[in-house]
Amino acid sequence: MDDILQSEESQQFFSLVHMLQRSAMLHLGLIPDEEGMIHFNLGEAKAAIDLLGTIEKRTKGNLAEIEETLLRGLISELRMNFVRAPERQKEIEAEMSRQEKLKETFTSPETAHSDTLINDEEE
Repeated sequence: MDDILQSEESQQFFSLVHMLQRSAMLHLGLIPDEEGMIHFNLGEAKAAIDLLGTIEKRTKGNLAEIEETLLRGLISELRMNFVRAPERQKEIEAEMSRQEKLKETFTSPETAHSDTLINDEEE
């Protein structure tokens, strides 16, 4: 992006945009936090996306065409991910539950859920 955005002012502007984008992505569960955890906070994600939308409106006509295109695309992508976030959250929670059950199989095999693959008593 630095090749496209030559001026220092443009780079600073997109540093601000990137901070809001990162916040939205973090709260949409698209990137992990510093500890590697995935979080969903749709209220915080919406706030960051809405702020980016406000920036887009308030800077209209003051950005270079490439800057407007980048900003518009970034906001559009975040909005699409926001709509998909509840489904994504369910999928991630289901996978985490599956992994927890699998972990229990190895850490506490005597109490863990198991499936009978071969029943020697059925002869």
